[in-house]
Amino acid sequence: MALTTFAIPPRMKKRRSVTSAGATPYLFLSPAMLLLCAFGLLPILVAAFVSFTDLNIKGLANWSNVQFIGIDNYTTLFTDAAFWSAMGNTAIFVVFGVPVIIGVSLAVALMLNYSQTRFFRFLRAFYFIPAITAIVAVALIWGYLYNTQFGLLNYLLSLVNIPPLQWLSDPTLAKFSVALVAVWRATGLNIIIFLAALQGIPRDYLEAAELDGANSWQRITRIILPLMRFAIFFVTVTTVISWLQFFDEPFVLTEGGPLGATTSISLFLFLEGFRLNQFGYASAGSLVLFVIIIVATLVQLKLRKADDEY
Repeated sequence: MALTTFAIPPRMKKRRSVTSAGATPYLFLSPAMLLLCAFGLLPILVAAFVSFTDLNIKGLANWSNVQFIGIDNYTTLFTDAAFWSAMGNTAIFVVFGVPVIIGVSLAVALMLNYSQTRFFRFLRAFYFIPAITAIVAVALIWGYLYNTQFGLLNYLLSLVNIPPLQWLSDPTLAKFSVALVAVWRATGLNIIIFLAALQGIPRDYLEAAELDGANSWQRITRIILPLMRFAIFFVTVTTVISWLQFFDEPFVLTEGGPLGATTSISLFLFLEGFRLNQFGYASAGSLVLFVIIIVATLVQLKLRKADDEY
């Protein structure tokens, strides 16, 4: 019995190849998307559900103790003076910390970009060290520097007859002290990002401007900074997000003190959730913080789009 073979029409072969080619990118993206859903989207959904309950340590032991309470957590949150104090502290950190980090990182990157010697390459690594240093080691070192009795900073002040300062005990000064450590840690990574952007600028533009008689300041303001707009925008967005989630420095240096002066919104949520075991209440606060971060990012994206259109 002869076997009959059927040829696949060319149109069906083309359709099959197009379909497989269209599915290939999604196949490669699927592992990353699964991880994103498991560790990004799913926790947000769980937090959103928990925020409408009174989940606490008793509820973890026995789920029958968990009750649905609607928006009571949000109502209590928006009338909590400690929450608004933490929001105010976070706003102060963002308003003053973000511009300082961007300005310092950009200035240092511009200076390091002017030379390719071994010394300047060493400085690049030196400036990046704080970004990879463990926060525990950072807290230990800065804790000694800030020590009122035998700290280095107060010793230097005593050399010019200035009385010792309460770096971590005075409510106002503690904000500055904690923010200074955060700025010191954050500049390293941003300097590397700015250096990468600077090295991507074609040398022809700068050489042409120099031949036209432009000085260093004019080359920076008229050529370098406009060509670095995307890098500056990226650093601004990521820095704002990180400072809205400001946690490490106030936690290890002051634990939010003195008198809540350095309690950020993230530290407030940590204390409510893991010190007081009010998981539902902390989840409500985390959703509020999530919305604030989304709004802040969308505003920056809108401003970026408007600037490009202009």
